[in-house]
Amino acid sequence: MSLNRPTPSEEEPSVQIKFTFEDPHAMGQTESKKVIPARLGDSVLGAALDAGIEVEHACGGVCACSTCHIYVKQGESLLSEADDDELDRVEEAAGLQMNSRLSCRTVIEENGEIHIIVPAWNRNAVKEQPH
Repeated sequence: MSLNRPTPSEEEPSVQIKFTFEDPHAMGQTESKKVIPARLGDSVLGAALDAGIEVEHACGGVCACSTCHIYVKQGESLLSEADDDELDRVEEAAGLQMNSRLSCRTVIEENGEIHIIVPAWNRNAVKEQPH
């Protein structure tokens, strides 16, 4: 499935995003934290996938599910505001918090410190495994 994502406004990454994984092994990671480069104008989901972080996104990033649910621990003001579609969909996510966002709709708008937490349950239970 291809990813629906915004076109970044710059060619080279200028932003650093710190990811914390509540369950790193389920995310294909060996460490619980990872700092990745990101480009202004890209989604948090797009940047994560480019860096090899397998954040689930069953709908392909079109805001039709809540499998890419994340928590923004730091840097909320550097990210796009949630629109009505995202607010409606994120309400369906397990473990909803005040800082909950959908990574497919969270666009990096400014440089600064951004810290994202990926919940332990972030996985698609019906995802087919490669053969």
